Formats: sequence, C-alpha cells, structure tokens
Amino acid sequence: MRSTLFFIPHEVAGLPVFGFGWGLILIAVGFLIRLLLLKKTHQSPRAFLASEGPMWGLIAFAIVFILPVVELKNLAGEPVGMAIRGYGVMLLLGVLSAVALAMARARRRGIDPDAIIGMAPWVFIGGIVGARLFYVVQYSDRFMHDSWGETIRSMLTFTEGGLVVYGGFIFGTLAGVFYAVRQRLPLWRLGDAIVPCMFIGLAFGRIGCLLNGCCYGGACPDYWAALHFPVGSPVYVDQLQSGSLVGLDVDPDSGIIRRVRPGSLAAKDGIESGSRLEKLQLDDRDLEKLSSDMPYERAPRGVLAMIDGKVYQWSSDQLPERAMPVQPAQLISSFSAICLCGLLCAASYWFRREGAIMMLGFASYAVLRFGLEWIRVDEQGQFGTDLSISQWVSVLVFALSVVGLFWIYGRKQPSSKVEA
Repeated sequence: MRSTLFFIPHEVAGLPVFGFGWGLILIAVGFLIRLLLLKKTHQSPRAFLASEGPMWGLIAFAIVFILPVVELKNLAGEPVGMAIRGYGVMLLLGVLSAVALAMARARRRGIDPDAIIGMAPWVFIGGIVGARLFYVVQYSDRFMHDSWGETIRSMLTFTEGGLVVYGGFIFGTLAGVFYAVRQRLPLWRLGDAIVPCMFIGLAFGRIGCLLNGCCYGGACPDYWAALHFPVGSPVYVDQLQSGSLVGLDVDPDSGIIRRVRPGSLAAKDGIESGSRLEKLQLDDRDLEKLSSDMPYERAPRGVLAMIDGKVYQWSSDQLPERAMPVQPAQLISSFSAICLCGLLCAASYWFRREGAIMMLGFASYAVLRFGLEWIRVDEQGQFGTDLSISQWVSVLVFALSVVGLFWIYGRKQPSSKVEA
C-alpha cells in the first residue's frame, strides 16, 4: 500500500500554492502563452474563447475554490498541503490507456479517432460524477461532519478512493451516448470499440485501490498471496473497530464475544468468550502527545472497549503494525479486468454484429463482479439478503445485456466488416 506518492506543500516562498497563489499564476501564464500562439494557428480570439475559454475557466475555478477545500489539515485544523494519491495517479493512467486503445479500435472500425478524444472528457467527467455519487449515497453516513465545509470536502476528495465502478459505468455510458447522439456518431459501432477498453482502465483503477487500501478482501489464512495492510489503512481501521485486530470475534447483533484469539491483546488482558462487548471506539487521547503539525489522517490512534462494564484501553503503541491477512481482492480484480479486455478484443473477430461486443462486455463484467463480491467484505447485504448492492446491480445489468444481445441478433442489420 502506498496511499500518498508525494506531497505538495500549502505554501512556497510565503505564497499559497492553491487559491489565489502559485497555481492561479501558472494557469494565467499558460493562458497568455496560448493567446500568443493564436497567430500561428490562424485562430481568432473569439473562436478560441468560445472553444477553450470554458475549460480554462473551470481549471481556474477549481484552483481557487475547490482545491483549497480538499487540502489536508493538521491536528490544529490548519491546511498543510495536497497529497498526490496513488489512487488518483492510477486512475489517470487508466484513462490514458483506455483512450489510446479506444482510438486504435475506433480507427479499425472506420471511426475518426478524434471522436474518441472529443468524447473522452464527457465519459471521464460523467464516470467520476456517477462513481462518486453512488459511493456518497451508499455510504452517506461517512460524509456527515459538523460543518458544511468538512462535509463538502469529504465528498470531493475522490482521488483518495471512494468510487463505485457501476456508478462510473452507468453515468459514463450515458454521457458517452449523449455525445455520440449529439455528434451523430455510429452508436453501436462506437460502443463495440470503447467497452473493451473500459476494462483496461479498470485494471489500473484496481491497482489504485491496492495502493489506497480500499475495496479489500475478506480475512483469510496467512498464505503466499494474502495481503497485510499497514496502520491507518481502511481494512486496519475496520478490523480495529470490529475488535478483530485485538483478538475479539464478536456477534454483530448481540455483542456477545464468540471467541478470543489466543495470544492476542484481548487474551492477555483476560477477556473470555461469552462476555458482552458493550462499546468499542477509537481512542484519540494519543493525539495529545503528537506534534500539531502532523496531518490528521496520519495520526495513530488507540482503541477503547467496554466489556461487561469494564473499560479496556489499548494504545497505538500496543496495537499490531499490520492488519490481519486478507484476500488479494484488488489484484484478482485487476488481473480479471485485463483478461476480460483481452478476451473481448479477441471476440471482436467472431462477433461482428454491431453492438454485440458492447453487450457481451456488460454481461461478462456483471458475471465477474457478482463472483468477485464474495471475496470482498467492504459491502454489506441489501434488501434482507446476503447480496451486496453491486451484486444486485450485476443481476440487473446481466439481464438487460442478455435482452440486448437477443435484440441485436434478432433485428436485421449488416455485420461489421472491420477487424478487432
């Protein structure tokens, strides 16, 4: 796990990087250089402002108003800078790889690759909005804070993780369809070119999940492929809050301790099975010993537990340095996505009906995701069943994709004459 690749400080030479500072200055310089280059392209300033003006304006708006909100805060509540996350970098690499492959596949289908470049921002923004929206709705309790500023900040920091793939697929597809219809592009042929490429992007995204520590698998024996995440990772915090990290196996409904792991912190303190866990929470008292300059997210925490009316406290120094072993769900998902991309590209030689590869891709991912959910434990069952929300969506996507395949092969249309 490597959540943060590097760190951009809040200030350089006494001037803030974000807000009204260095970032805005760099954008202004870039804008002026672009204006000076208009003579070489023979483009009028009015045409330039109409085509690129909104983009420059959005970038400036983000630097001045959005990025300062999502800066990390220290223990004193002061901004300390922007963390460049491994998740965000992998997300960017995934987008670039998917666009490059989509351009090659579009060219082979007689579609101008520039159409992919024009569509990419629509699909990317739509996908990010949808993926984040699904996550915020699904885990709304995680984003509620004392102030609106903190609530909005937590909702906007998607580069730290917290994107639901299905939300990205659905909103990204809708945005792509809107662009294709508006530009009068061949929708089905375009879908056949793009859908396999989405999975190469997903493969990079899951590596980002690995770096971030999210979308993790369930607890497992400590075998060669098992993953041990460090202090502060989502799985570490979840194991800490459930009590399993200190050796407690607790019934989630009754709070009765079913088992105490031998040799664990709980066992050393004499806690026995059959006792009742009344309360367990993170202990912030260790924060008082730390420097106020430390980013809040990096601060180690202990844990407090009330069992049969007695309070037990374990400081951050006593807790394990690593989480208990979990299944390598992110690696399995990434490898599966690469295989799915390759199989769909190969299947393009045999499935020539326009739209068939697109529907086959959606159906295949639905089956894959349904199975992968069984090794993940970060989503709970929904609608009174053991099926997660992603599994329910998988059932719906699979059904609609199968109906779509029957419709495609049932209607009269010429088969595609292009290569994969």
